[in-house]
Amino acid sequence: MFIFVQNKEIILDTGKIARLIVDIAADKKAVDIVLLDIGKVTTLADYFVICEGNSDRQIKSIDEGIRKGLKEKDVKMLYHEGIAKSGWVLIDYGDIIVHIFSPEKREYYQLEALWRDATTLLKML
Repeated sequence: MFIFVQNKEIILDTGKIARLIVDIAADKKAVDIVLLDIGKVTTLADYFVICEGNSDRQIKSIDEGIRKGLKEKDVKMLYHEGIAKSGWVLIDYGDIIVHIFSPEKREYYQLEALWRDATTLLKML
């Protein structure tokens, strides 16, 4: 498991980082948070964190909270795509990919169904 910290690739417990992301999302009032272990079904990543916000403002707050919280822990973000207005923000931390949706976009894309062979480690409504 690899995560990039301060421009160096090092081995870390990505499961703990994924849980930190879940905790930050919950603190920012994200709803329907799901942590999927996708490592056995793809080489894309080890974990997906999927959650939603009920408004553009809340999606932005969740997004900024996660990025700030992980930056404070020196975990480098590799890629960021989307804005709150689009209804889908993606944050890539290497072995962890975060998806922040509006309810409508989450229903449309149905990532949990697409990755149904993944193990659900956590589900917070």
